[in-house]
Order: sequence, then C-alpha cells, then structure tokens
Amino acid sequence: MSHNEAKEHTPGRLNELFSDPYQAFENDTDERQLHIRIMLHMLLARPMKRGQMTLRVIHGWENGGCEPEDLQHVDCNLGGVPDFKRAVQDFEHASKHNTPLPADKSAILAAPLADAIAGAEAEGQNLSNDIRDTPARWPAFEGGLALYTLFKMYHRLIYGEDDTYRCTQCMTPLGMREIHEFHLEEGEFALLVPAAEHFMNEPCLLVLHESQLGPIEQLLEESLPLFDNF
Repeated sequence: MSHNEAKEHTPGRLNELFSDPYQAFENDTDERQLHIRIMLHMLLARPMKRGQMTLRVIHGWENGGCEPEDLQHVDCNLGGVPDFKRAVQDFEHASKHNTPLPADKSAILAAPLADAIAGAEAEGQNLSNDIRDTPARWPAFEGGLALYTLFKMYHRLIYGEDDTYRCTQCMTPLGMREIHEFHLEEGEFALLVPAAEHFMNEPCLLVLHESQLGPIEQLLEESLPLFDNF
C-alpha cells in the first residue's frame, strides 16, 4: 500500500465472526441485535476487561465546520460501564453549568498535522500554502494518509454516514489499527483495534462524539451484561 492509497472497506476481525459484516448490522438483517452484542463483546468488552480500552470523546466541530484546530477531545481509561458513566456525568455537568466541555490540552489533529507538514518541508518537499486546509491532499506528505483517514472518521462520527458499517486499516499513534465504524440506530461510534496477532496485548480505542454519550451508555448497559454468565 503506497502512502497515497487508503485501505478502506477491508476485511477485519469481524470477518472471523460473520460471513458478511457489511450486512450484519443493517436494519433488515436477521439476528441484527445478536450481531451487535457479539461485536461489542469481542471488540469492546474483552479488551476493556483486560485494561486495554481507552474512551475518546470528541467535540468542537459544529455547523459543518471541520478546521483541525477546532476539534477537541478527552481521553479516559475505560475499564467498565462505570467509567463510561463517569464520562457521561462529566459532560452533563459541564453542559448543565455552562462550563467548557472536558478536553485534553493536546490537539488531536492540529498538532500532528503541523508536525507532519514541518517534517515534510524540512526534508525539502515543496508543499502549497493551502495544503493544511485541504485534507484530501494530506496524503501527499509522510504521515498525511493517517491524518486524512482519521479526519474522515471524526467527520463521519460528527456529521453522520450512510454506511452502517465500514472497516479501514490505518497507521495511528498506537500503531497499525483496524478502524471499525458503526453508524447504527442505537448510536454512532468507532473502535480502533489491533490486528489478530496483536489483539491480546495492544491498546484499543473507543471513539464517539459527545452527543452520542447517552445513546451508547444505554447500548452498553443493555448489551455488555448479556455475556457475563457465558
């Protein structure tokens, strides 16, 4: 795969579970709810119990905006549903008291983008002045493909997507990850997980927009306990 190509709509861990994961979560699919619960158990609950899951809540883009510096996030350890509930409470408290939403100081896209552009220019690459504002052109420099892939993921999680499910492979700050995106009636989120050979030992990430905290809290409460006695 060259740095100008995105590896999207690829097979991933869910192909080991379902004959066609791209149809498994469609509204008219038989056993859809079972598919959702199996997916959550395998991709979320098991890494969570091993202490390998981080919750990332994004916010900041509004009304069609997508400037890298405006996208904010907060990361927190996710060891179980109680940790998720604490994140929900933190955001509800900020909204209720009209205080800033929780956010880490590090810029999730803007700082890595600036570093990548600076690195490319230091290597002698001649980049146009407007490349920073044109995400589709980021793959032109080293590290830009990963940033563009993550940018598209964040954009879809905030502004919506027609595809119920997609799997993308991408190099991330955690290393190579499968990005499993879900745009369901129950909520929208993404799970970034290692490939099979590293799944038991490397960290994972659950990403969602702050507007999805309530729906996903309900989904986790209803789904995760079902496998506790199996």
